[in-house]
Amino acid sequence: MTTPLRIRYHTIEVGNNDIHLCTLRDKQQFSDDDDTAKDLGISSALWPIFGVVWPSSMVLANHMLEYQTQGKRILEIGCGIGLSSLLLNQRADDITATDYHPEVEGFLLRNTQLNNDKSINFERVDWADDNSDLGQFDLIIGSDLLYEDEHIALLAYFIQTHANRQCEIVIVDPGRGRKNKLTTKMDEYGFSHNHIKPTHTDYLEQQFKGHILRFTREV
Repeated sequence: MTTPLRIRYHTIEVGNNDIHLCTLRDKQQFSDDDDTAKDLGISSALWPIFGVVWPSSMVLANHMLEYQTQGKRILEIGCGIGLSSLLLNQRADDITATDYHPEVEGFLLRNTQLNNDKSINFERVDWADDNSDLGQFDLIIGSDLLYEDEHIALLAYFIQTHANRQCEIVIVDPGRGRKNKLTTKMDEYGFSHNHIKPTHTDYLEQQFKGHILRFTREV
């Protein structure tokens, strides 16, 4: 039997916005007594990845502060603890969050309640076997999504499936060496691209070595 999860409550400032969070205490937490995650192919080592706030998610949330989101249908892929989704929800944007991990939905609900906001639309999805009814979106966002080479084609196809003909994509990559491979796949789907280095990341404890990958496709 696994030990009870240890959690922590804290507040993250994104610009002038306070986002109250319940997260895992650290990356050593694990709880999968009924093997739900194991049956989905999530190992004990990968299990806690969803439940902490990563630098890439901080970069994405801060990038969204100045991004034009009003009137757009927005999808966050691999939301994890959902910092950007919580920020956009707080601003009354039309945000839908997705992730593969079975614990994400429960934490997302708890965190929307902590912030006294309305529930966020959520769907657990598998890029390799997407049977969702998500539909199409005007803006698709995500952070730190490319852990394995096999994820590249899956992610690009998932984005293509749920992107409106005119669509913007923003993905923060911490520098795992796969951004150019993803860009090549996105080019095949008709997206133009540019990679930028985020500026003013003094909210992070260490220098951010990654990039913000931006893809656009016009009608």
